Amino acid sequence: MPVEKNESGQRQVQVEIEVPGSPEEVWQAIATAAGVSSWFVPTSTEYGSDGQPIRMTCDFGPGMESVSEITNWDPPHSFSATSKDLGPDAPEVATQWIVESRDGGVCVVRVVHSLFASTDDWDDQLEGWESGWPSFFRLLRLYLAHFSGQPSSLLQLSGMSSRGKSAAWAALLEGLGFNNPRVGQRCVSSDSAPTLAGVVERVGDAVSPEELLLRLDEPSGGIAHIFAMPMGEQVFLSLRYYLYGPESEEIKSREEPLWQAWLQDLVAGEASA
Repeated sequence: MPVEKNESGQRQVQVEIEVPGSPEEVWQAIATAAGVSSWFVPTSTEYGSDGQPIRMTCDFGPGMESVSEITNWDPPHSFSATSKDLGPDAPEVATQWIVESRDGGVCVVRVVHSLFASTDDWDDQLEGWESGWPSFFRLLRLYLAHFSGQPSSLLQLSGMSSRGKSAAWAALLEGLGFNNPRVGQRCVSSDSAPTLAGVVERVGDAVSPEELLLRLDEPSGGIAHIFAMPMGEQVFLSLRYYLYGPESEEIKSREEPLWQAWLQDLVAGEASA
């Protein structure tokens, strides 16, 4: 949807999703560092002397931290925060998270991003957030449906391919042993790849065809989010494994170097292909 605008200069986008769980369970997933880290990116929270959260930091990678100052805190219903994610000279961004209970043991989660500006200079960024949240919200829904409240660890892998996007995606799936995956199918990684197995929850659509979402049972219970996207003249390959359970950190430590070496070999093999 296009950015909503009003006469005061406010520009706004919002995204929502229905998820399983009570308001309290959903709140833990979207408003605590442990919860957010379980389906989004590694997150930390700072607290004031009164025990209330004052700042939340989401770590998207080296030099890509998003720091939000908490401005309103009303558990388990809503919280608001402001950030300078668009840069020091850009308008401040206000974000509100809302949890609304529905019948049948579900809740609606809504995120609203807004800023004030007299030009359209920042509309592309707002639209980018709007288009990006549905992918993460699918992870949130899977987490709440199957792994809510469990300890978690995130194994993040990425590489750059010089192939075209479709070719890079096909090579990645072939390397994994996940050729022609279908929703409901159980996929098991090939002998040449580290252990990964689970049920396909989603394959890409017309908007984002190079995407795969698995509910894992090996090397632990978890979620795998695998996708490819153009980045300049190359293609960015991303494999993100959310591992759950009391041994998730131990499993991550064991599996991470195996996956890093595998992905490095996969990308390096393009030169001789």
